[in-house]
Amino acid sequence: MSNAEALRQLHQDHFSTYSQQQQNAIELIGLLNQLSNQQDVQVSLFGESLATASASQLLALHQQSALRTKDGKPVSVDQTLASVKQIAQNSELRAARIDVGQLINAGKDVSQAINQATSTQSQPATNEPRDVVLYGFGRIGRILTRLLLSESASAKGLQLKAIVVRPGMEGDIAKRASLLERDSIHGTFSGAVHLDTDNNGMIINGRFVQIIYANDPSEIDYTAYGIDNALVIDNTGKWKDEEGLGKHLQARGASKVLLTAPAKGDIKNVVYGVNNETIGEDTIVSAASCTTNAITPTLKVLNDEFGIENGHVETIHSFTNDQNLIDNYHKADRRGRSAVLNMVITSTGAAKAVGKALPELNGKLTGNAIRVPTPNVSLAILNLNLKSAPSSREALNTFLQDTANSAQWQAQIAYTDSTEAVSTDFVGTKQVGIVDSQATIVTDNHATIYIWYDNEVGYSTQVLRVAAQMAGIRYLTIA
Repeated sequence: MSNAEALRQLHQDHFSTYSQQQQNAIELIGLLNQLSNQQDVQVSLFGESLATASASQLLALHQQSALRTKDGKPVSVDQTLASVKQIAQNSELRAARIDVGQLINAGKDVSQAINQATSTQSQPATNEPRDVVLYGFGRIGRILTRLLLSESASAKGLQLKAIVVRPGMEGDIAKRASLLERDSIHGTFSGAVHLDTDNNGMIINGRFVQIIYANDPSEIDYTAYGIDNALVIDNTGKWKDEEGLGKHLQARGASKVLLTAPAKGDIKNVVYGVNNETIGEDTIVSAASCTTNAITPTLKVLNDEFGIENGHVETIHSFTNDQNLIDNYHKADRRGRSAVLNMVITSTGAAKAVGKALPELNGKLTGNAIRVPTPNVSLAILNLNLKSAPSSREALNTFLQDTANSAQWQAQIAYTDSTEAVSTDFVGTKQVGIVDSQATIVTDNHATIYIWYDNEVGYSTQVLRVAAQMAGIRYLTIA
């Protein structure tokens, strides 16, 4: 066989293999939709949801799974398809989240894993619908909207019913719809947004969302819009204490409040995955800050494994909307200087806030922040003195990689060993913190760890996890 013929055969072989995988992916999509629509069962691959993925996206996710497996080989679409067929045979299964990547990697039988999880669950799984109101429609408000309404349409779970904003001028809804559709950082929204001016709202991916104008939370009657027992997510940052946030609870039809900023006073600051078990019947809860969420999971696992004597956290943070584009008056120090032309040293409460979510580190960390001229994705540098040191940089990185790949932490912590990684590579990353192994430093008992984070999407994903728990949503988790 000539070299040209061999190459032609090679092309044909690869094409045939890919074509068969594509067909399996299409079959898989049908089963995933069936499980989601009929049984509220969501399937993931090492934490990556497969529910709304296209055939090509499914194939890409399976190729990337090689970074997660023990043998360094990707989980095949064939393996996932076989596992999902097993899941589909269990017609009694309801409200479940199943990670087939973790099951396959651990060599577990899917049916046995389901039976074991069902027999040992402490509380019944439930995913009853819960009305959600977004109070504010800025950066976080729009990201939350995208995340909520990019999911498959369902009559269960968190139901975005309304967005509350300050009274605007003529054409206000059209402007807000445009900002939702087009985003300079995150690109075009993968869905359809239509105006319903007759009813003062938007239809987003087939779901009607009411726009409510108000200057004060307490003046709203949500029941007049068919909304009741609502969880209000306040992303304005205007109120941070119990008195201010309590205004939401004075509104008819609102029952709980989640703040997307660090709270003051006795309000719980919750980092999902770290201290979310402290959420009981609280009617007001804070989801802390993006930086606190980014660093606390990694700090927890490091403290559990090595013990943290003390340390300093420096955050290289993208500029935010509270800074000036050009030099102008600002009530805060330095933030009046141009955000797009300067690195701006400022304070951060993130290090101190870690102590609220992780009391064993209370008072052990200091922190500062430097705002830089990038619009999204920030970097936290952890300088830590450890009680028991890892044997080497490689040993610490191995520990962090294993942690990121574990079923317990894969939703919060990611890991990269790329020598070419830069901030824009992490735009849209849903894990709240990404360990950059190439930058890890270990010297005696001192360790320096660099953590990237999408301070918009990663944080918003954590917010919705807290929201689901506050709404009483409990899934049977199998991994």
